[in-house]
Amino acid sequence: MPHPYRLIDEAAIPSPSLIFFPDIIRRNIAEVIAMAGGPGRLRPHCKTHKTVELAKLQLAAGVLKHKCATIAEAEMLAIADAPEVLIAYPLVGPNLHRFAKLIRKYPRTEFGAIADDPAMVKALSEVLASQGLSAEILVDLNVGQDRTGIDLAGAAELYPLLVRSPGLRPGGFHVYDGHNNMEHHEDREAAVRALLTPVLALRAKLERAGFPVPRVVCGGTPSFPIYATIRDVPGLECSPGTYVLQDYGYGSKYADLGAITPAAVLLTRVISKPTANRVTLDLGTKAVASDPPAGKRVHLLEFAPHTPVGHNEEHYIVETAHADRYRPGDVVYALPAHICPTVALHKEALIAENGLITGTWPILARDRVLTV
Repeated sequence: MPHPYRLIDEAAIPSPSLIFFPDIIRRNIAEVIAMAGGPGRLRPHCKTHKTVELAKLQLAAGVLKHKCATIAEAEMLAIADAPEVLIAYPLVGPNLHRFAKLIRKYPRTEFGAIADDPAMVKALSEVLASQGLSAEILVDLNVGQDRTGIDLAGAAELYPLLVRSPGLRPGGFHVYDGHNNMEHHEDREAAVRALLTPVLALRAKLERAGFPVPRVVCGGTPSFPIYATIRDVPGLECSPGTYVLQDYGYGSKYADLGAITPAAVLLTRVISKPTANRVTLDLGTKAVASDPPAGKRVHLLEFAPHTPVGHNEEHYIVETAHADRYRPGDVVYALPAHICPTVALHKEALIAENGLITGTWPILARDRVLTV
């Protein structure tokens, strides 16, 4: 069957171009809200899309709590009038003062952050309290990925320090388990429930001691289908991000993501046929992310069976026994395997509605600094 992304005006579209499909985005948002049991249980990550317009689509659907990794992403969400924004990334160096500036500049948005170290808690407290500011801080738990976070024993000591620190309000736990990316639902479910049991035990221990732990922000897109079914934990917030645009990597691996559909494609063109069995496209590493490894970065739609053999800054080279089907200038549509870093490569996305390009959305937060 023909893919659903073909555009009537493709001849006028420069390549390579990133294209968003708002109708599919809206359906993805509705699907995830239904899976979660309501918009109030969601705190999606904006690193996938980085756009004000897409954030507003989520807000219009009732998703009021959001998550990000950079000060620029947090500011983008504030520009979109998001009521709650959690910066789920350790703030160090000048970013501490940028965080304070963000709080002052956008008083309608409640900003929070994470911490996983006593020195970090002290630094956040000193910067905010000295300026008469306050923010909700979540303790970032290391539940097995070993990327950021503090182990549970350390968190038991860190959390009371957070509660006692001027300018800081205890927000609970941040629990990201990106390592729980097994293909089969049953394997991910077992892993999630195994890690969540001691986390909830720690929460109960702290609450018995009089320390409030209001929320537990959990997971990403792979583990979302499991957290979405856990309805008996007060304050559990699901934190998928990729779902708004989806990609071929997750779509081809996780059958339990329901009807979530890729809503972003790349339009590319054949630019050369250097040998009898090779076709080269203008889809280099400056247009599609070089993550995952070479050979797995993009899925060409309605393209003859082929093997990727090269990926350079401006070239994507494949070998195929059917190279004679293609001519320079032919349009090809492609699904990136990893949409998040792919979006960050583009200054703007073209917007497709009813088979036509109707406008553009700036990828505003691809920059590290906006105004703060």
